[in-house]
Amino acid sequence: MSDNPYLAKKNSAKAYIGRFAPSPTGPLHFGSLIAATASYLCARQKQGQWLLRIEDVDIPRTQKGATQAIIQALEEYGFEWSGNIRYQSEQCQDYQDALDQLQAFTYPCSCTRKSLQARAATGTFSYIYPGYCRNGLSQPQASQTSMRLRSDINSCLNKADFIELCQATPYSQHIEKEVGDFILKRSDGLFSYQLAVVVDDHLQGVTDIVRGADLFNNTPRQNYLQCLLGYSQPRYLHFPVAVYDNGKKLSKQNASAPISLQKKRSTLLLALQFLGQAPPRLDNFSSIDDIWQWAVQNWDIDLIPKRLTQTIHDYEN
Repeated sequence: MSDNPYLAKKNSAKAYIGRFAPSPTGPLHFGSLIAATASYLCARQKQGQWLLRIEDVDIPRTQKGATQAIIQALEEYGFEWSGNIRYQSEQCQDYQDALDQLQAFTYPCSCTRKSLQARAATGTFSYIYPGYCRNGLSQPQASQTSMRLRSDINSCLNKADFIELCQATPYSQHIEKEVGDFILKRSDGLFSYQLAVVVDDHLQGVTDIVRGADLFNNTPRQNYLQCLLGYSQPRYLHFPVAVYDNGKKLSKQNASAPISLQKKRSTLLLALQFLGQAPPRLDNFSSIDDIWQWAVQNWDIDLIPKRLTQTIHDYEN
């Protein structure tokens, strides 16, 4: 048996291990249900494991009661996960160990977001950090510093391309020119999403990552980190992000409504339709378990729309 508490049993290198990793900044909304459904079905159809991870590394943004509300909603919708739930807030030593391993490629930075907004060029992903502190703090008097990762390590720059099972490929990103040196540990002492997710996926043995296309552009940075840390690279599937008619995505930040716990069957069918599947009408299913049985048998990733966003109008009418 494996001694990893997040895996239900020992797996061979080829076994499929997927995961769903919500942030407890609010209750589960329809966009989150789409993500859970896609990742769950990919794992179940491959007879693999589906892990649940609560990404609460950004403690100030965690909403009281959100974690339990998310877990309850998943249970009510019939999701079953393997092993124990992993909570990022309990894994700081793992992240620090990885950061220590990267010390040859990192440096402290005194630049604040406000100063960068005024000085740095703006790119697709906000400002582009040009290495102001690479050779020493630009503001030596700063009381707090973040830790940044150099984006010019040639041995890993060509590892930023990745296997993508849904969106157009190949996809590549010149990290230094388009993003710049990025933060691994914030000035308030919290670890970044980029570092935490890479370490978690490695330690949990994740082989396949199924998530929304809003995270598509994060993937090269994570691949870069995987290379520097000597981790293997998972396969990726990025499905379209659900957006409102005004173009804003369904998210906790945009105050999207929690998924209904009274209309579970119809809501789950809507999620399947959004993902390009063609389930029978609601009256063909007497229970949520019946829907899952149909979905596992008929799940087809080739039917997932090949676009980055999809409006609510696409599946509500």
